[in-house]
Amino acid sequence: MVAELGHVTVVFAGQSESWAKWIDHQIKAAGRATTLVRWNPLRRLPTDQALTDLLSAPGRVLLVIDDWYERLGHGRFEAWADVLRQVLPEHHERIAAVSITARPMPDAVIALAPVELRGLRPEVARSRVLECAGIPAPGTLVDLRRGPRFPDDPPEVWQAPRRNHRFVGRTELLEKVYGAFSAAGPDGAAVALLGPGGLGKTQLALEYVHRFAGEYDVVWWISAAQRVTARQQFAELAPHLDVRDAGDLAGTIKAVRRELDRTARPWLLVLDGAGDPARLRDLLPEGRGHVLVTTHRSEWGAHAQTLAVPVFERRESVAFVARRTDRLSDGQAGRLAQAVEDMPLLLDQTAAWLDQNPAALVEDYIRDIRDGRPDRFGVVASGEYPESFEVAWAKLVNTLRDGSESAWHLLNLLVCFSPDVVPVRLLQTARHGDLPPGLADLIAEPSSWNTALRRLSEITSMRIEYEQGPRLDTQTVGTLRMHRLFHRFVRSIQSPEDAGRYSAAARKVLVSADPRDSSSPGNWARYATLIPHLAPSGALESADDDVRELVLNCVEYLRMRGEYDDGWSLSRRAVEHWRRTSGDTDRSVLVVVHQLANMLRRLGRYTEAEKVGRETLGRLTGAEGVRPIELIRAKDGLGGTLMALGRYTEARTLFEEAAESAAAELGDEHVPRTLTIRSNLAVALGLQGHYAESLALHRRVFEARVELLGGKNALTLNSALHSAWMLRLLGNYREALAIQGHNSRVHSQILDRTHSQTLLAEHNLALCSRRVGDLQFAHALMRGVRDKLLRRRGAAHPETLMVSCDYAMLLRDLDRTEEARELAENTAAQYAAQLGDGHPYAIGARDNVATVMRDMGEIRGALELSRRTTRQMARAVGPDHPWAIGCAKNDVAALASAGESEAAAELGREAADRSARVLGEAHILTISLRAGLALDLAGLGRPEEADALHREAVTRLTALLGADHPHTRYILERRRPYWDFEPQPI
Repeated sequence: MVAELGHVTVVFAGQSESWAKWIDHQIKAAGRATTLVRWNPLRRLPTDQALTDLLSAPGRVLLVIDDWYERLGHGRFEAWADVLRQVLPEHHERIAAVSITARPMPDAVIALAPVELRGLRPEVARSRVLECAGIPAPGTLVDLRRGPRFPDDPPEVWQAPRRNHRFVGRTELLEKVYGAFSAAGPDGAAVALLGPGGLGKTQLALEYVHRFAGEYDVVWWISAAQRVTARQQFAELAPHLDVRDAGDLAGTIKAVRRELDRTARPWLLVLDGAGDPARLRDLLPEGRGHVLVTTHRSEWGAHAQTLAVPVFERRESVAFVARRTDRLSDGQAGRLAQAVEDMPLLLDQTAAWLDQNPAALVEDYIRDIRDGRPDRFGVVASGEYPESFEVAWAKLVNTLRDGSESAWHLLNLLVCFSPDVVPVRLLQTARHGDLPPGLADLIAEPSSWNTALRRLSEITSMRIEYEQGPRLDTQTVGTLRMHRLFHRFVRSIQSPEDAGRYSAAARKVLVSADPRDSSSPGNWARYATLIPHLAPSGALESADDDVRELVLNCVEYLRMRGEYDDGWSLSRRAVEHWRRTSGDTDRSVLVVVHQLANMLRRLGRYTEAEKVGRETLGRLTGAEGVRPIELIRAKDGLGGTLMALGRYTEARTLFEEAAESAAAELGDEHVPRTLTIRSNLAVALGLQGHYAESLALHRRVFEARVELLGGKNALTLNSALHSAWMLRLLGNYREALAIQGHNSRVHSQILDRTHSQTLLAEHNLALCSRRVGDLQFAHALMRGVRDKLLRRRGAAHPETLMVSCDYAMLLRDLDRTEEARELAENTAAQYAAQLGDGHPYAIGARDNVATVMRDMGEIRGALELSRRTTRQMARAVGPDHPWAIGCAKNDVAALASAGESEAAAELGREAADRSARVLGEAHILTISLRAGLALDLAGLGRPEEADALHREAVTRLTALLGADHPHTRYILERRRPYWDFEPQPI
């Protein structure tokens, strides 16, 4: 009975951690005390005492048998087998074993009579574990969903390469990683495995993922060497977390991060091969989970706890070589390890070479590696690597060249792609004529193709992953990973002729894989796959029209996804290469320059964008044989940049010229590009304050788009949105609200709820609701829009700033003055920092601050700021612009608050006359200026004129808005009218 109720020691090798923890939990749940003992047969010497030490604990000992014996060389395993045969008879009554391996077991292990756990249901496995531990079956059922997950059940969300069954050693490092994560507790943690290439950082991370998979519900592996690939793969986690793709990549990434930050599910994110952390920082959640990074960049120390990954210890090298090939004695394995400096990559490749060349003498091979010179084996020493490394690689590629011609040709083609994830699938779908002779036939036959890839993998130690083939009864190679060191070496030894021939073939493969539609979300993953291969294939230097079209489509994909940094980088490199070979006015050069300016503008780098746009327009204007479309595009692009810079008149002129040329050259009402330019012109007219003209043009474009594209097309919806915007600025609040309410609903049906245009539609609906007096609805809607933009875009993005500017004044309407003041000041400062102190948006935002300051009783400060903004706005946009008149209206209010009634009345009369001239007597700005003037005249003792102006204002407001409108009541109560600046979308 005592033994039955005794203590249980669970002994396991490190790679069985998840199973050991699950077994330990089941025994504890049955009421027994336990001890977990991690056993490393590689580190322990095979002696009687080493095994007896494990049996010194009281009670039963339960051994967890995996395939640890395969990780030992033959001699070391036989030594352990002798120990087992000597120790087991004495302790067999206390020892039980469970097996979690599907591999055949040697006799010495079979003698333990392990009970199989794999392939069982959790409840059956639990019963067997308790039986082995000497615990009677419990009378009550246990909820197996609590505690560690059953290790045979995969995590709910799983994306990681398959386990490397040749992995050995690194026990202490794995324990350090696990310890770092465990010590962090519920706050989450990031660990970076740091070291140069070839040390096995990726394999170490992969072993951690598989060994500790039972700790997590979500495991997601990302190839992080290329930023565009890393971001796309991170975003692909979205549907697995029930997160919708937000359309632009940044929005989806933020949504995934937000879900990871708040989920209670334990998760592990791996960033493999990460470069500059500044370019990947937004992929790092801050929640409860774990982030594991492999990198050679020490800068990751600022973002994660770093663990240096060294070369193998010699005993690890010997064990690894013994597992990789059975040709070598321990002594020979040690000498080989010394020759390649215990570098895991070289150990893998040299052991593979020995396996593939059974007739080669081991000692001669080791001597060649240790003492040979690369030129003896057909390679010119580069000085970039130790000579022993280059000798090993030279012998390897010579073996391929001489003994496996198809694999050798295939390797030469593969090194013309990015090494991180070689695009095997693209090669399989390539056109026959795109591939070099011999390779086309090889790839067309699945069995030959897979054989060549396996041969290449065996000789070069490239990792391959299988997936379901086009026919359900076949498995084919899906992905192949090549180490960057080896990739760079093979590229360096290619002859110029080979490099040119294989690179040209790689470019043809990429062109064939181009979906030629970067606007379709269904193609986005494909473009993210293609982009990393553009540079290594030479696509950016190519003068081929099809290749350049591919590059342009990739740039457009980046623009569509909101990846403006990467879009700027790719378009800039293309411009540099293409201009040198094709000149400034080549079609592809002009298109990519146009995209470069697009990216700069979207990054807020307006001055640089203007420079690019002006240089392009200047070159085209003075050149011969320029197609009209090029000039149209250049004027349209520069016009957009000038609008952002606040130079509305010049922008309007460019749009008018472009629209006229487009109508003449492309066609009038039924050509999408012509309509787009006219829409831009309508926006420029609105920014100039010509609201009626802008509305008329937006409506014409809307009607044409309805006929051409249909009423639910995104461009048609955009025209309706701008029409409602202008109606609101003209004071037609109820009509604007009716149009915008419908427009906003259709936006949410057609586009994603977090799409930029949908959010703009909701923002305008909030503004319309505010103007008809529904402040609570306006507040809820605008706050929601702002929150989404803050999460997706950040506080400094132009869309966020526009909404924040309006939201601050809505908070003022709700008497939340302190909040309004803080937000208004922050927005004004951001606008000034981004656009310059003299930009109309910066000036208008500061004028809003002056209005709130007046509410808070800061009379003199508000007056000083209001006077300054009035002068600045008049200089920026002209004295007759509605914004300049609006600033003057607030200046009147500030003067009146300061007791300067004569000055207030004089400025109020002059501003009212200007408004009547520009906007008409019936416009709400004119009416409210007259109402304010009435207050000032009454204060100056001129009641008759004051009463007449007041009655006229009330009559006009009632006709415009109705007697019950809040603004009408506001004026009836003889309260001081105000104006707030609203930025317009560009």
